[in-house]
Amino acid sequence: MTLLTLSQVRKAFPNGTVALDGLSFGVGQGEFVSLLGPSGCGKSTALRLAAGLLEPDSGTIDYPDAKPQIGFVFQEPTLMPWADALANARLPLDLKRVPRADADAQAQAALARVGLEGFEHAYPRELSGGMKMRVSIARALAARPKLLLLDEPFAALDEITRTGLGEDLLRLWREDGLTILFVTHSVSESSYLSQRVLVMTPRPGRVSADIVLAAGRDTRLSPSTIEAQRNISNALGLAAIE
Repeated sequence: MTLLTLSQVRKAFPNGTVALDGLSFGVGQGEFVSLLGPSGCGKSTALRLAAGLLEPDSGTIDYPDAKPQIGFVFQEPTLMPWADALANARLPLDLKRVPRADADAQAQAALARVGLEGFEHAYPRELSGGMKMRVSIARALAARPKLLLLDEPFAALDEITRTGLGEDLLRLWREDGLTILFVTHSVSESSYLSQRVLVMTPRPGRVSADIVLAAGRDTRLSPSTIEAQRNISNALGLAAIE
């Protein structure tokens, strides 16, 4: 079942920059799809359009079976510095006026799922970059979304931390039956995490290749993962000269 469809989407900004033109793709329920392309190709704009944070100038964005609950993880953790981890993770529930006891329980459970049990009352200044991103992911999970949108969430993290968070994200996707749309500029990250990789052209962005990845990518160095990296790299090179 198709959860989300973008058809011939165009988006320009007041300064005259055309970020997207003719962007079309679909995301099936339960899929893990990566948007991959060079900096400035409109990946983040596409994600914000899908979330409803921006409106397209033309084209359509459809949720055929009604718009699902959406969780959004930004590139920066965007935590409230005056609030502890529990309050930050609880924010979407507070905005929905969920009773405090229920909201605390859901937020605490979300923090535990991302490895932050015992850090509920730590403030952002007391947390590492990776831990802040875990709070951000917990905040997105606390409202129990069906669609999780992530905008290069691991870009500023060291390799060890981003590898661990990637494994956690795969676990959460499988456990919750999430649909994930993941923006990245990393070929290796997309080749290991995703079921499909949508390769975008330089600005104005559109999809130049839709690569379905083979099964068997059980490690980052397995032959099927290396083959996926090769295919994605080739498609990315072709997209750059279109």
